[in-house]
Amino acid sequence: MNFLDPIAAALAGLSLALGLWQWVAARRFPLHRRAAADGFAPGISILKPLKGGDETTADSLRTWFQQDYPGKIQILFGVAEAGDPVCAMVRQLLAEHPDRDAQLVVCEKLEGANAKAAKLACLEKLAKYDLILVSDADVRAPADLLANLAATLVRPSEEIGLVCCFYRLGNPTTAAMRWEAVAVNADFWSQVLQSQTLKRLDFALGAAMLVRRPVLGEIGGFGALADCLADDYQLGNRIARRGYRIGLCPVVVECCDAPMGWREVWRHQLRWARTIRVSRPAPYFFSILSNGTLWGLLWLALSAASAKTVCAPLSAVVILLVRMALARDLQRRFTPERHLVSPFWMTPVKDLLQAALWAGAFLGNTVEWRGRRMRLGRDGKIYD
Repeated sequence: MNFLDPIAAALAGLSLALGLWQWVAARRFPLHRRAAADGFAPGISILKPLKGGDETTADSLRTWFQQDYPGKIQILFGVAEAGDPVCAMVRQLLAEHPDRDAQLVVCEKLEGANAKAAKLACLEKLAKYDLILVSDADVRAPADLLANLAATLVRPSEEIGLVCCFYRLGNPTTAAMRWEAVAVNADFWSQVLQSQTLKRLDFALGAAMLVRRPVLGEIGGFGALADCLADDYQLGNRIARRGYRIGLCPVVVECCDAPMGWREVWRHQLRWARTIRVSRPAPYFFSILSNGTLWGLLWLALSAASAKTVCAPLSAVVILLVRMALARDLQRRFTPERHLVSPFWMTPVKDLLQAALWAGAFLGNTVEWRGRRMRLGRDGKIYD
């Protein structure tokens, strides 16, 4: 037997074990469960930093005006320039909902390499309430999101400083976006829950984050994050380091974007990979071990070449099939709309491309973000 066979077999078996562990952790989480109304409804200030827009933006922003929440809500939209095309969309939404406490804010003289965090620092000064929610422009929220985030924040016997929630890709309209949908709708959320079985969550997921204003002040506010690429990770990590818990709300929000091709999705995924590599270097390095398709195919190729027994090739095929089945089950649970679930064959495609991204994350320190090319430092800060 080739001396590489047992190594490939061990790696394939390990990837299967990690995949099953990930699946069990995800199945145990009360995904989509709604909190019972208990009358707790403190005022919430929603901060929405914006830049540009596409055909999905207005519908995404509209969901924040349609929140079914008994408490007071303030919505602040921040832009860097009054001539930004997204301003027209916001003004139309303000006209549609005159009863809402909402306004468009032009944030002048932004300081910091991260324009989003700089806008948040500007909006933070105008926030009225002690609960502050931050959300990206492409996020669509179910009507009961605020109520459920607030309920999670005041979970009994836990000192929670920030609550966040999972997000799913809601409109994978191209093949490239369906590849990304496997990464997000099957793997990312279940990997987060897998890591939580080992230790407390010490980072935040940026699609929608609800934070206590006094806690935010303890870490220096959003201005302290103005030079960091992963402002959501840094926000949660700095809060966790001060002894607060990071809560996970079971409600899932939806991210919708204009159709993207392979190049755009690749750049987005590479930026994400390099960001995670800098933020969590050791976990990211070892994440390649959970790539069931990579190790299963390697074992299949080596065992088939030896041609001494059919047991090993059959075992490798079983590992590949289990990997595809688990990914599909995770997507179906995360994404109730069946037409949004990526086909079986997209899972091995995603895994092989993910292996290339994993290597690419270590082969450079530049990222592209909203048309800007920046250098990512070891400290997580970005430089022009």
